Amino acid sequence: MNTSPVLKIFADKEKLADSLAREFSELVMRLAKEKQQVDIAFSGGSTPNLFFKAMVRLNPPINWNKVRLYWVDDRCVPPVHPESNFGAAYQAFLEPLQIPGSSWFRIRGEEDPLKEAIRYGELILDQVSPELTFPVFDIVFLGMGADGHTASIFPYQAALWNEEQLCTVGIHPDTGQQRVSFTGHLINAAARVAFLVTGQEKAGVVKEVVMRTGNFAAYPAALVDPHHGEMEWYLDEAAASELS
Repeated sequence: MNTSPVLKIFADKEKLADSLAREFSELVMRLAKEKQQVDIAFSGGSTPNLFFKAMVRLNPPINWNKVRLYWVDDRCVPPVHPESNFGAAYQAFLEPLQIPGSSWFRIRGEEDPLKEAIRYGELILDQVSPELTFPVFDIVFLGMGADGHTASIFPYQAALWNEEQLCTVGIHPDTGQQRVSFTGHLINAAARVAFLVTGQEKAGVVKEVVMRTGNFAAYPAALVDPHHGEMEWYLDEAAASELS
């Protein structure tokens, strides 16, 4: 691996969310003083939603006009659909903090998936870190499933990770639902990648991926390895319970 991951373990997922909200706010405020814009990509799921609610409680004095928010992946559903990652973030985070619409760029899940993957990739190429030749997010937040998937790249479609385009279309192995997702090139170019993982059901996969043991090579999450950036794991004690 290029990067030695930093493990941050909390008693429960609520304490994880509260601590992450404080750390995230301090980092973004510092970056906003140093840069013209701060580029961040979120994933969906229950733990990010707890983080969003912690951010609303904290209500930090972030200059959101200097922040650009994106989504690592989203289901191919309209934004009002209960399974939309963007929709959940809008209700829990964007609307309560009155983050201006000019600061966020959603995946249009209601559009044709393949065309939307191309459009979103082109948008990112145009908007993120415009001073560089390749998009470098300041922070990318990732989750991990009990099957070792991350973003919306599942083990049976792991080849999508190395696709040349910035975004692709993953398909859930059980439901067949399509999802627009970042590919590995975009994730591993980030300055900082943070996994948010909670729950006992993920402890075995966390151990294999973090310690590079067992069946780790079969998991897309094990392909996350920032080329020049930092990698952190935010875990509750349940998810970290099999780490030595």
